[in-house]
Amino acid sequence: MLTTINPKLPMRDKTVTRDYYLNQLGFQEYGNADFEGYLMVQKDSIQIHFFEFATLDAKENYGQVYIRTDNIEELYQEFLNKKIAIHPNGPLQVKPWGQKEFSLLDPDHNLLTFGQEVL
Repeated sequence: MLTTINPKLPMRDKTVTRDYYLNQLGFQEYGNADFEGYLMVQKDSIQIHFFEFATLDAKENYGQVYIRTDNIEELYQEFLNKKIAIHPNGPLQVKPWGQKEFSLLDPDHNLLTFGQEVL
């Protein structure tokens, strides 16, 4: 029955969020309409939605998404080459739970963790 999940995260400024996800992370805008206060982005087979929260205190935002990938080292290197800031506590490393992961914070301090199973 269930087929996919599309997380919804807060954003303070749609223009800033759109720029970060499209021009830095390589997502594309999803949908054929520009909705006020709402943004949908997609890359490969994942989609993230954003809702406007203009008064959000980014330092108190605990929005988080875990994104699985099948080539974490290439993705990590791509982000490093683009000079995308990696979370200071989230460089690429193997975790005790059997995942190779890295993390970054978007402009609203939503934590994006990318992971791949270690075989």
